[in-house]
Amino acid sequence: MKKECLEIVRQKCENCKACALSASRTNMVFSDGNPETARLVLIGEAPGEIEDECGRPFVGRAGQLLDEFLAEAGISRDNDLYIINTVKCRPPENRVPTQEEQAACRKFLDAQIDIIKPQAIVLCGATALKTFVETDRKRTISKLRGQWLNITVDGVEYPAITIFHPSYLLRNHSMDDGSPRRLMQQDLKEIKNRYLQDRNNTENIFAKNLEMAMV
Repeated sequence: MKKECLEIVRQKCENCKACALSASRTNMVFSDGNPETARLVLIGEAPGEIEDECGRPFVGRAGQLLDEFLAEAGISRDNDLYIINTVKCRPPENRVPTQEEQAACRKFLDAQIDIIKPQAIVLCGATALKTFVETDRKRTISKLRGQWLNITVDGVEYPAITIFHPSYLLRNHSMDDGSPRRLMQQDLKEIKNRYLQDRNNTENIFAKNLEMAMV
């Protein structure tokens, strides 16, 4: 049912010309992940060059690094997450999307969240954070990441946590305590333990029952 509803939204995205990004894109980048099994919605900034070429979010260098961190934390990109961006088309030269471009795409972003109805939302990077949370010098991503906040989408309140965007981690290689990469590990572990731990327990019970049945 979710897939059918999302396909309607996808078709509207394909035909959207509400901002100039639609004229320069190669592909509209709608989503990735399984909408039927995803418990979490992960929201990034915008498609990059490789994403624009293949039509999937987070598949370039930053996406590959994100995959590594997710796998290490035991979070399945294919089953646990539904991955989207604040805008569906690539901004020129990979610049940050403007407020006008984000506003033009907001109805699609909200529709995706409404259909998935996630248990929680992961805001990946400063742009995703600012889409839902008012920030200032005292409320930057460095101050707010790792904290659970409540955000509202179409009148529905969701718990949300902010993590660093993997493109930021590409420039920060340290694994020392307090480093961005170490904080990313901690944040993903927190997400896994809070929302996905029972999934793993269920899988372990199923595997044990299957093993006993085969004896």
